[in-house]
Order: sequence, then C-alpha cells, then structure tokens
Amino acid sequence: MEVKLLFVIVVALVAIDHSDSNEIILDGCRGECYGVEVPYPFGIGNSNVGTPCFLEKSFELTCNNTISSLTLGNIPVISINIYQGQADMLSYVSKYCYNSSGVSSTTTDITLTSIRSFTISSKDNKFISVGCNTYGYLNSFYNNTEGYSTGCLTRCYGNNMEIHDGYCSGIGCCEVDIPPRMREISTIAGTFDFENFTGPLDFNNNCSYSFVVKNGNYTFSKEHLVNLPFDTSTVVFDWSVGNETCEESRSKGTITCKGNSTCVDADTGYGYRCQCKKGFEGNPYLHGCTDIDECKTGQNSCVSDHNCHNTNGSYICFCPKGQSGNGTKEDGCHKKNVLPHIFIGASAGFIAILVGTCLLYLTYQKRKFFKLKQKFFEQNGGLILLQKGKESSHTKIFTANKLKKATNNYDEKLIIGRGGYGTVFKGVLENDTVVAIKKSKIVDAGQLQVEQFINEVIVLSQINHRNVVKLLGCCLETEVPLLVYEFVSNGIHNENKRNNFNWENRLRIATEAAEALSYLHSSASIPIVHRDVKSANILLDEDYTAKVSDFGASRFVPVDQNALATMVQGTIGYLDPEYMQTNQLTEKSDVYSFGVVLAELLTGKKPFSFVKLEENTNLATYFLSCLKEDCLFEALQVGILNEGNKQEIVEVAIVAAKCLRLKGEERPSMKEVAIELEGIRLMSKCHWVNNGDKNFEEIQHLLPMSSSSEKYEHGDSSSGSHQNTKYDSIIKDQEVLIALPSGR
Repeated sequence: MEVKLLFVIVVALVAIDHSDSNEIILDGCRGECYGVEVPYPFGIGNSNVGTPCFLEKSFELTCNNTISSLTLGNIPVISINIYQGQADMLSYVSKYCYNSSGVSSTTTDITLTSIRSFTISSKDNKFISVGCNTYGYLNSFYNNTEGYSTGCLTRCYGNNMEIHDGYCSGIGCCEVDIPPRMREISTIAGTFDFENFTGPLDFNNNCSYSFVVKNGNYTFSKEHLVNLPFDTSTVVFDWSVGNETCEESRSKGTITCKGNSTCVDADTGYGYRCQCKKGFEGNPYLHGCTDIDECKTGQNSCVSDHNCHNTNGSYICFCPKGQSGNGTKEDGCHKKNVLPHIFIGASAGFIAILVGTCLLYLTYQKRKFFKLKQKFFEQNGGLILLQKGKESSHTKIFTANKLKKATNNYDEKLIIGRGGYGTVFKGVLENDTVVAIKKSKIVDAGQLQVEQFINEVIVLSQINHRNVVKLLGCCLETEVPLLVYEFVSNGIHNENKRNNFNWENRLRIATEAAEALSYLHSSASIPIVHRDVKSANILLDEDYTAKVSDFGASRFVPVDQNALATMVQGTIGYLDPEYMQTNQLTEKSDVYSFGVVLAELLTGKKPFSFVKLEENTNLATYFLSCLKEDCLFEALQVGILNEGNKQEIVEVAIVAAKCLRLKGEERPSMKEVAIELEGIRLMSKCHWVNNGDKNFEEIQHLLPMSSSSEKYEHGDSSSGSHQNTKYDSIIKDQEVLIALPSGR
C-alpha cells in the first residue's frame, strides 16, 4: 500500500506535456518530390496561401520535372536529414580518357559559395581516384581564388598482380580525406604518360577517374580500370541555419530552435543547428520536439513494458504489486516478506500523518500563492491604479489564467511585435474576441518599467477616438504586467503593404493620424504628448483606418505648463532636434515627428539610414533639401505621382516642411496640420482640381515660392544645410534613449 501511495505521489509530481503534432513541413506546403522527403527548414516554393515554405532563401528547393529530381540550385538532392544536419546530393565524376582518337577530359565543379549554409562534409566523404598511372586533384576556392588542394596518385607499371577487388590501397585506386570547411571545389583527373605506356593490362578504354563520394558508397573493382560503371556519386553536405552562433542569435531573439530542443554551433564555422533533447523527437525547427514514449517503443531498461511509466522526456520503472525493487532489468523485482499486523497499523498511521501534512502544505501553498499575487499587484502598480481610480474606472481587469489560455501559454509563434518595453502577442479570448496582449519586460530596476506601464494604462483609459487603438483592459497579478488591446492587423511600417498604397490611401491615413494626434493635444482632459510618433506606431484595421498606438512613452502636459523637462526618449530619425538639445518636451515635438512620417509617405524612404555609404542618412534633411532645390517629384516614391494629384502632393509637401522647422514655435499645431490635410483631401474631390487644362508648370512654380516664402521665411532656423549640420552634431553630442517599436 505504501508503494502504491508513493507511486501516485511521484506520478502527480511529474509534468507530462505531449504534443499531437509530428509534422515536419509547414501547413499548405509540398512535402516530397520524386520520392525525396522535404522537411522544414527546407521547402519547395510557397504554400497555398502564398507564404514561403522554407526558413530562409538558402533552403529553397526546386522540384525539377525536366530531370525528375529535387534540386538545390543545379545540384540534385537525394535525401535530407534534419536530425544530423546533413543532406545527400549528387556530383559528377571527373574523367581523363585517351584512345587512338585523342584525349578527352571533364572537370567537375561543386559550387555553393552563394549558399554559405552548405559545406562538404569532411567526416562523411572521401576523395577517390581510379586508374593506372593516374593522379587526381581536389582544389578548393574562396571568392574565386584558389585556396588549397589535396589529391592522390596510383601507378601500376603494367603489373596487375597487386590489384585486388575491394581495396583502394594506392594501386589502381587511391583515396584521401576531405579537408574541412570546403564549399566550392573542383575535381580533376589526369594520367602519367598514357600515350607511351604499354603493359600486360588489356584496357579497352584507357581512362582515369576522380570524384568525391560518401563513405561506404563505393567499392573498388579491377573492372573499373576498364570502365567506371557510373557518372555520378553521392556526396554528403553539412548544413546549418542562420549566420551567427547560438549565443549571438539567442541574445538577439532570432534563434529558430523550438520547444524541447537545444542549439549547437555548427563546426563548419557558419550558423548553428537545432537538436531535440534526450527523450524527445520531432522537428526542432518547426513545432518543436515531442516526448518519446519509451514504454511503448521499448527504449527502456525496465523489467518489462508493463513495469514502465512514461514521463515527459524520460520514464519510471516500478515493480508489480506485492514485489519490491527498482523495477529495472539490472536489479529486478523481488517478492515482499509478509509483514506483521503491527507494521500494517504503523503504515496506516504514517499514511494518515502524510495525508494531514499534505493538506497543511496545500493550504500553505494556496495562501503563499495568494500573497504572491498580491505582491505582484502592488509591484506592478496596482496601488497607483487604485489611487487613480477615476481615471482607470473603464479598464477591465483580466486574470492571468485567461490571458495564458488566450495566447497558448505565450507561444512564440503568436508574437506579432517586439519593442523597447515589451513583447506583443496575438490572443483569442473565450468569447472569440481577437486581441493584442502586451507583455512588459522583466528588468532589475523595475520602478521605471512600472511607471511606464501604469502611465500607458492611465493615458489610454481616458482616450476614446476612432483613430486611437483601444485599451480593453490589463492584468496585474503576474510577475510581468500585461495590457490587452483591440487587435489591429496591419501597419504602414509593413514594407510590402506600404509600397502598394496609392496616393489617396496615403493622404487619408496621414489625415486620420493627424486627427488622432490633434485629439491628444487639444481635446483630451489633460493634453497628452505621444513622444514616439513614427510610422511603426500607426496601425491599420481591416478597413485600413489609421490607429495611433504604443503610448508607453507618452506624457501628460498640465494645463498650466507649456513644456515638461524629461530625459530624451524616442526613435532616431523621428526625434525633434529642439527637444534633443533642450530636454524640454512640448506638443510641437510630436509635430516634428509627424512631419517625418509625411516625408516617409511621400518618398517611401526610411527616416534614418545606418549605412555609412548612404548619401542621405537623415530623411528630414534630404526631404527639405529636395524642396529647396525644386526636385520634389524626383524624390517621390515610384508609382504615387500622376497628372491628377501633382498639386495635392505639393501641398502635402509644404505641410511636411512646416512641421520640420527646427524651432518648435514656428511649427503649426497638430490641429492646424489636421485641418490643412483634410482641406487637401476635400480639394482633391473637386472637379476643378483634376481639370486636365490646369497648367502644371504654374503649380510647379509654387514650390520654390512656397519653399522660400513659407517654409524658409524664418531664415537659418529651417534651412536645409543648417539643419543637416545641427542634426549631425546633436546625434554625436547628445545621448538619446531609443525606444524600439512594440509592433502593436
């Protein structure tokens, strides 16, 4: 009875996590080609929904119907092993033949320099040369320059007595090891004076052969001296993912190894491989590895499978009722001695004590868990929220269990964005509502983190605007605080979608974003400065309605104050130069950042380039210089300009230039910007604006006038050259705290 109780306790303490998925390919992708299985991270083309079937471009394969083979580039692939990180491919044999008609030769090149993920395995291949009076070279190349060579030779001198089938000993056949880390090679076969050689061997065709072949895939025969019976050989390639080590990828959050797997640096000097942990199997690059049931597969050391209990990643051996021992084949099980009744009674008493102790322990744990939730509530700013009860009364409080279930225990596959203050997950609540859940990062000095989190709750709870992302609620009873938002599926920071936006959509999105910022500055009970206005924080719903998001850095500006003294915070390329110099945050700082967004929508360029060779690293400077030099239309993104919208584009460019003035007092307010953009939209709907008889040359003449009279009338404060010098000096001299986009 004691053994049974202990067994139940042990089983209760073991967490079993089985996964139903043993898939090795992505959904909607082709899983094989001419009998060859194609496991992820490899893939053939795109899925039936248009997404790539491969992890990265170097793993894209082709099902070549012309040669009835699966190929990587132009190399046929015959098998792929995701557990050992290897792939078997075919390579041609190099030949050098001599007969009465003359000499013929072929050289084999294996070129994978463009696919650095693949390396010829030095452990699983051999370089072999076959023939009499034969030599073979294996040359390696790096960047089209010869690196190093190896090879072997064999001479028979007409003596066939020492040539034996099955032995590649150096007479008739020779072999050498493959040097490590070879990606691009050339094999060459040659002969020693075949033309003058005569001997007792009767060769119908005097040929020499050289090739790389997988260990064990070739057995020498004397008949091969007359004719080698194959033209291709199997070669083993080692492959790896990524282009950094495990540690570097893990620190950047780009590692692809999934659950129950480990990361191993590739010994080829490039990237890494993923391997399932002991006791697990599956595809570590796709759904992760699942538990192996050792009790069903016979991979256990128990007396029998009936004496085996499977656990997550391992198993437990036990003895049948009435026997004692550890249940393994080594020690086995033994029959118990009949215990006196006194020991049975003592056992019953012990069990009663044990049960009572367990109940007390469970009660203690429950109280401890309750206190821990209270601690997290206070630690995550719950008391601050209670003190601000009126401001946050409309905020719903979610339990940790509901949000954990909504995100499938915060599955990494549901991550839709990462930012300076946390990670955003896509989740589905019990009522099938799709939400975005922001999980803040854990930091040692957590007070600033808590203030940022509570600040965002308080700011968003007061906002009710169609162009501002809606806060649904929060959760404070976990170690990491959580915010729950409405889910917005798109963003103008998505490069593919942004390139497809026509001018009308861009103008509408800019107008809606301006209206949202105008609301924050002018209509909220206390003016709110967003402080991180950028294209990544302007999201689009299903109807492509703009919604401003991410208020983690936002600040209230009391009615009796015009500016706040704060540590400079924002995203490089969007930061207000005046704010960076003075640390004085005003509503005009958002206006400057919005001007950069307008320049992005017009030019399609990034706000700041970190490439040293890039001519125009700062978009604001570049954009203003284009206006000054009358080359606006040359700077526009290809595809948005047409005969009907030239004047609208000029007007929007003028608004952007006003926003980008260096002095905050010279910039318009967001309310004025929103009114101007709405006016331009209404103007575009009027028939006279699209009149083909409108003289475009007159409109173009407005640009330099506007540039000089409107945008540059304040002298050096807004000149392109001055701003460039000023901005560069600020970047060098001012330490700026950059908050990465949260992706929400």
